[in-house]
Amino acid sequence: MRSVTYSMNVSLDGYIVGPDGRFDWTAPDAEVFRFWIDEIRNVGVHLLGRRLYETMLYWETADQDHSLDEAELEWAALWNPLPKVVFSTTLPAVRGQARLASGSLAEEIERWRAEPGEGDIAIGGATLAAQAAAAGLIDEYRAVVYPVLVGGGTPFFPRDERRVDLALAETRTFDSGMVYLRYRVTR
Repeated sequence: MRSVTYSMNVSLDGYIVGPDGRFDWTAPDAEVFRFWIDEIRNVGVHLLGRRLYETMLYWETADQDHSLDEAELEWAALWNPLPKVVFSTTLPAVRGQARLASGSLAEEIERWRAEPGEGDIAIGGATLAAQAAAAGLIDEYRAVVYPVLVGGGTPFFPRDERRVDLALAETRTFDSGMVYLRYRVTR
């Protein structure tokens, strides 16, 4: 069965976006960018909230940007054909390989788990991930922790006062001081 994973860049104090709405501190260096390229190869579908979808729209036409380097073009080539499901009540339409969710988050995950195929069911965006976590749908939490304290903003982990036991599955330290942490949910 496909795993449901939640992956994001996160500050050391636990936020994916700072109190000012900015996340410019998450710009990956070449080593971390290569890591994310390797990670996306293991994704079969990406479930996104509206804000993350709008942020990632850049990549829909990035291959036309002649200033991009080889790694950025490789990311675009992997990201663009990837099926995406966008959860939004305000977007009238989506582009590329995306579609608006036709069911609840649990229904969409169940549908993708039932379909033949490989690759993780990746969830992006803290609000959507919080819904999945509250329903007990996340199998793995994956975070690239940046050596910065932003002091508030949008938290990586939902604040739903629910205990979730985790088992460390992998760590990796990058030369830049960022640390990748992958934890499996123990049930």
